Amino acid sequence: MPEQNRRHPLRLGYKASAEQFGPNELTDFAIAAEGNGFDSVFVSDHFQPWRHDGGHAPSALPWLGAVGARTSKVLLGTSVLTPTFRYQPAVVAQAFATLGVMYPGRMILGVGSGESMNEVPLGLHWPDGKERFARLKEAITVIRKLWSEDRVSYEGTYYSTDKATIYDKPEQPVPLYVGASGPAATRLAGRVADGFITTSGKAPELYADTLIPALAEGAEKAGRSLSDLDLMIEMKVSFDHDPEKALQDTKHWAALALSPDEKTHVDDPIEMQRLADALPAERTASRWIVSADPDEHVRRIQTYRDLGFNHLVFHFPGTDQQRAIELYGAAVLPKLRATA
Repeated sequence: MPEQNRRHPLRLGYKASAEQFGPNELTDFAIAAEGNGFDSVFVSDHFQPWRHDGGHAPSALPWLGAVGARTSKVLLGTSVLTPTFRYQPAVVAQAFATLGVMYPGRMILGVGSGESMNEVPLGLHWPDGKERFARLKEAITVIRKLWSEDRVSYEGTYYSTDKATIYDKPEQPVPLYVGASGPAATRLAGRVADGFITTSGKAPELYADTLIPALAEGAEKAGRSLSDLDLMIEMKVSFDHDPEKALQDTKHWAALALSPDEKTHVDDPIEMQRLADALPAERTASRWIVSADPDEHVRRIQTYRDLGFNHLVFHFPGTDQQRAIELYGAAVLPKLRATA
């Protein structure tokens, strides 16, 4: 077993899809996830969803506070929040410090460099990847300083503070995870983060030959190893006793199967929906583990476990999330825990 798995426990989480469901439904699903044996709940933070018809985009910050009050033990976090455009990083630092005081040891801040569909509709300039990466690095610096220091005066390229203090800080620091799908941001996660977030269903060589080596390289530069990080992956799974239903459920998330060239610079949910709806079910399912066999799910998930991922957060595509949570909690989670 990889070194990082020996140090970090196997965690099995639930992805609360804020692009697909409203805040009250998501709250019910989070409570159900805790009751069905999931260890964590991570919520996306979109200003606009992937689809216009039937889409949702509740704000992650008030939702996390509400769900913390309705649950007792699950870890709660963002997968992912962009602390560089809609939010000033100091405001993110304050919000998660508050959440950390209210729910000690239960909050995780997951951050990433963002998507144009969430920022451009607000009239914000969408820069190239180099600037987005530089902003993310600087935002993380500001957040860390405000969490650990008093009277922070910081002058950066993009952000600044003047004798800023966060007065209510948790005794136990809030872990900060970096979400990435490319080598530069993954190296950053290895250098500065408590955990790493990525998504399943892409080319196997991306994980084995690019992401895991980049993560290890970044950790080594900071005098650390992979064993110091929680390696989290959003597992895209569609499970039902009816295999045809499991296949058709993936169609709501057809946008995930679009190639980067097909969706680059698309910031309108109506246009994204049009592109996604043109895809056949066989292609929409390409990013998902689709099977009615629990053992097949376990076998295919094991390939990610073998790479070192220890925190598996399951994203179910269908409309009946309560059923998906109960089915997976009963049929698959126990088998996964047995393999650990």
